[in-house]
Amino acid sequence: MAAEKELPSWRFVSFKEAEIETLPNHVRHWYSRPGMVKQTDILFVRAHFPAGQAHKFHIHPRMEEIIYILSGTAEEWVENEKRIVGPGDMIYIPAGAVHATYNTGEETLEFLAILTPASAEGPDTIDVSEQEPWKSLRPWP
Repeated sequence: MAAEKELPSWRFVSFKEAEIETLPNHVRHWYSRPGMVKQTDILFVRAHFPAGQAHKFHIHPRMEEIIYILSGTAEEWVENEKRIVGPGDMIYIPAGAVHATYNTGEETLEFLAILTPASAEGPDTIDVSEQEPWKSLRPWP
């Protein structure tokens, strides 16, 4: 049996080295999460949402999140407040707050998301987009 490679306590991560996760409506490039470095409690991801895609209403029950827009335009919701955000804009979302990101622009939306703590117990994300009032607040095909 081969010995497992020990994870470093620090790490440089180039774009080519990011762990890629392809989902039905977007692509994620992971730069930091458990399993990439030793004892991290931070999730750091770059997300790419093509035009017309969304991360519909959801919550992170025990994690705070910061979203930083790199390019494109997003209709960003936190609870029942909506803002149109673009490059250079940041959104802070406290743990347990319902939020959503809709790419309503014509180009790919790219943003960085930082979530903590990565070690929070229970589900990381809970979709609430089919529940009221979220279902009626922002219908989506």
